[in-house]
Amino acid sequence: MDITLEPGLSLNEAIARPLLAAGWTGGSVCFTDGWLAPFHFVMPAPAPDETHAAWYSQTHSPDGEARIEQANITFGFRDGGPFTHCHATWRMADGVRGGGHILPLETQVSRPITARAFGSRTARIAARPDAETNFTLFTPESDAPAPESGRRLILARLRPNVEIGAALADVCRAHGVSRARVRGSLGSIIGAEFEDGPVLADYATEFLVLDGTVAPDETGDLRTRLKIAIVGLSGTLREGWLAQGRNPVCITCEFALEVDAA
Repeated sequence: MDITLEPGLSLNEAIARPLLAAGWTGGSVCFTDGWLAPFHFVMPAPAPDETHAAWYSQTHSPDGEARIEQANITFGFRDGGPFTHCHATWRMADGVRGGGHILPLETQVSRPITARAFGSRTARIAARPDAETNFTLFTPESDAPAPESGRRLILARLRPNVEIGAALADVCRAHGVSRARVRGSLGSIIGAEFEDGPVLADYATEFLVLDGTVAPDETGDLRTRLKIAIVGLSGTLREGWLAQGRNPVCITCEFALEVDAA
């Protein structure tokens, strides 16, 4: 369904209000050409200790409005209230382009934004402590049909070191699904290898999906295709289609797969 993010609210509240009013308990939201100010974000950074694989940079708070090119947001619950996890690409007033993890409680919507939401009234996403990564991570607790379109929506979390495309194909097989389209979705992979372009060698990254499908290839086997925007430790923003079979998860990936989407 389409929702409006109201100006003057934090990004977290602007997303949570319409989804809670609709009775949703988990899902994915995406929008393009939105404006945010004040604007606060972080990027990947080296871990401060040996108990984490990576960490976050200091908070960046550039002046002026940020024009969001694409934002993907996971909607769920943390510490008893609604919470969101947002990765995005943007351009500042000075023309500088960037990407990373937007801080949803500190950042505000500065102009009305129309966003597209995919989610459920019965499937719940909750932030849970994860012993493997030593982070608190969004974890789907079930999957169910999307409430507005009637299409089935699979909510999935991918764990560290699994190959992202193979893992999504396995999720579809486990649910008896032969075709799905990625809706929103975001995460972290270990560098990035693209179909056409230089390798991003950073060991910790944050990405959002620009386009993606899981469907049978010419042999009938399920194959995942993902076009992503990604930023690593260096702050360099890259985009492209991921190479098959060569992109393992770093910390976590949060995916919403709409089944049999056109």
